[in-house]
Amino acid sequence: MHDHRRLGRELDLFDTDPLMGAGLPYWLPDGAVVRHALEEYVRDVEREAGYRHVYSPVLGKRELYEISGHWDHYSDDMFPPMELGSEQVVLRPSLCPHHALIYCSRSHSYRELPLRMAELGGMYRAELSGVLGGLTRVRAIQLNDAHIFCTLDQAIDEARGALKLIARAYADLGIRAVRHRLSLPGEGGKYVADPGLWQRATALLREVLDGSGVPYEAVEGEAAFYGPKIDVQIADPAGREATLSTVQIDFHQPERFDLQYIGPDGAKHRPVMVHRSIIGSVERVVAHLIEQHGGAFPAWLAPVQLVILPVAEAQIGQAEKILARARQKGLRAELAGPEHGTLGARVRAARLVPYQAVIGEREAAADGDLVAVRLRDGRRPGGVPAEELVARIADRVAARGLELWDV
Repeated sequence: MHDHRRLGRELDLFDTDPLMGAGLPYWLPDGAVVRHALEEYVRDVEREAGYRHVYSPVLGKRELYEISGHWDHYSDDMFPPMELGSEQVVLRPSLCPHHALIYCSRSHSYRELPLRMAELGGMYRAELSGVLGGLTRVRAIQLNDAHIFCTLDQAIDEARGALKLIARAYADLGIRAVRHRLSLPGEGGKYVADPGLWQRATALLREVLDGSGVPYEAVEGEAAFYGPKIDVQIADPAGREATLSTVQIDFHQPERFDLQYIGPDGAKHRPVMVHRSIIGSVERVVAHLIEQHGGAFPAWLAPVQLVILPVAEAQIGQAEKILARARQKGLRAELAGPEHGTLGARVRAARLVPYQAVIGEREAAADGDLVAVRLRDGRRPGGVPAEELVARIADRVAARGLELWDV
């Protein structure tokens, strides 16, 4: 059973330091590669789906979170405000207030809706030290977040579209959702006191789930403070559940921020705000992927995608040419020569690399720069021209699939 905290450090993906503080991991070069590949992937998927990307600051004035309701309902999970002259600023616990401000900074017509705004942005939660662990519970979070501003008639289709994007991402990443949860409010003052708001939003989310054909169960006490949500649940190898992705329909913040659009009648109308996250936080999804794949990431995510293994010094020149060709194609390739040990030792050291290209005397003597191909899963397709191998790997990486080799 894989534990991402141990394996992530063994594979030099991430680490922590007491001087940085608990719950504040840093990414080592190989981990940064995985994170970057994930971020590029989700941006591409969102662009294809009609999202526009923004950047917003990680700080906001206390007044911003008083308007959004975070200060009244969520301040126990926020870092204390910092004094700047006569103002107080706060590390944001969520991106939605910033996106609401971006929306209302310009006037909008119904013709622009739905307006899909996405950001891979930092947010901060004052988690207690006793619950922190590895990448799954951290204090600095890089969230794949988005907010769709739409009419009431568009909200169900937009939420269903978000569920489809989540399903696509899980298929590409090899993630299995163990269940979908309709998260509802519980008892207490944590939640916004507006029964009508909760009823409307809950009814819409039930329609989204029923229309998507996704089995789900309703659970009280798991809603956001401002509204219900669909939570997509994953499980670690020990069976412990966690929420990775979410979809929410929000009537509260459009009201709090007085968001408007001009309708076909020329009058002002209130948009609905659909919150959604495809892969959740980068930290949590990487933790899950480490445990899911045991460090053997899909080829498009792997820190090193191709390792070239010359058997002897005589083949290093040919190996260097193949290395240059692979890097020109955008592949993350490395050369592991005889100075790193026997061929067997080098093969074992590269066991998590999706593709290994071995060059011995026979391959070097053949026409067409042949290499002997070894796949991470144990298959050996045999001798393949180096140019064909590089092109084939580049195609598989660009496809962002799970299969290493087309039969």
